[in-house]
Amino acid sequence: MTFFHKTSRIAPPPEGRSGVLLVNLGTPDDTGYLAVRRYLSEFLSDRRVIESPPLIWQPILQGIVLAKRPFASGANYARIWDREENASPLRVYTRRQAEKLGERLRADGIPVEWGMRYGQPSVKTAVASLMDQGCDRIVCIPLYPQYSATTTATANDQVFRALMTLRRQPSVLTLPSFPDHPLFIRALAESVQQTLKALPFKPQQIVASFHGLPKVCVEKGDTYRDECERTIVALRKSLGLEPDQMPMTFQSRFGPLEWIQPYTAPYVTGLPAQGIKRIAVIMPGFMTDCLETLDEIGNELREEFIAAGGEEFAIIPCLNDTPEAVDLLEGLSRSALRGFARE
Repeated sequence: MTFFHKTSRIAPPPEGRSGVLLVNLGTPDDTGYLAVRRYLSEFLSDRRVIESPPLIWQPILQGIVLAKRPFASGANYARIWDREENASPLRVYTRRQAEKLGERLRADGIPVEWGMRYGQPSVKTAVASLMDQGCDRIVCIPLYPQYSATTTATANDQVFRALMTLRRQPSVLTLPSFPDHPLFIRALAESVQQTLKALPFKPQQIVASFHGLPKVCVEKGDTYRDECERTIVALRKSLGLEPDQMPMTFQSRFGPLEWIQPYTAPYVTGLPAQGIKRIAVIMPGFMTDCLETLDEIGNELREEFIAAGGEEFAIIPCLNDTPEAVDLLEGLSRSALRGFARE
């Protein structure tokens, strides 16, 4: 006998109803070993993230990787954990983005939910919540400005996995990436300008650090690096900066493969020897601050830069739940919702 997942008990109104779903990467539930292990196991088991055959990769992952890595990752999460909210910053800011977008769309009767590709709250739960509010149409916004199969595609995969369990499916429209969308570039530029105004020093260089990607992914057709280039070109133009004033680098290497370059850490630690000892770092590939921005860059890279002879180091916050970030999400939502408009 075949069983199907319970679907919404609330039928959509005769004229239909649209909702918006924000999807972010995910986070452990806490900083303890078991919670971090569960999260890493789900994340690193994704075939879009690690493309090695499971018969080869899974024994390595479930063995040495998950025996050791959760301890180090848990300690890293502990350094940035939001104690007041008892959650990671990524979860806190994603929830706030959804809440503030929901306030903007409430007058139009459009509910907003949020879910994580890995961990909780799940995408399946978010889809069910929208359906329980009578939605028969859903706009899905993966919170990744630049497209990669490892991010945007796997977020969409998870949405469609949720739909596969439903007897009555809503219609879903998934948004493309938005690397040089005017509202995105405007929000980034505002973040740069506001941060620089508040600094007690003037950076000699603003380093743009994007999350890295194995080079083989680009060779197979992933457009991620090209879209990072589109973002940085548009941001430089908005701020009136030259390439040497805002270089592009890539962080977060993992495993033995060659990743797209230049690598952030070697680039930054080499700057003091060139006389560049005051820098700021912006991370335009992340919509919300997270482990990679606050700890990898804000703590680890800062320490490496100072140890190499640097004097001043600042990070430019991600868009998080700023008004400019919500402007972007509202603009993306309203544009996509027009695709669901009834004639």
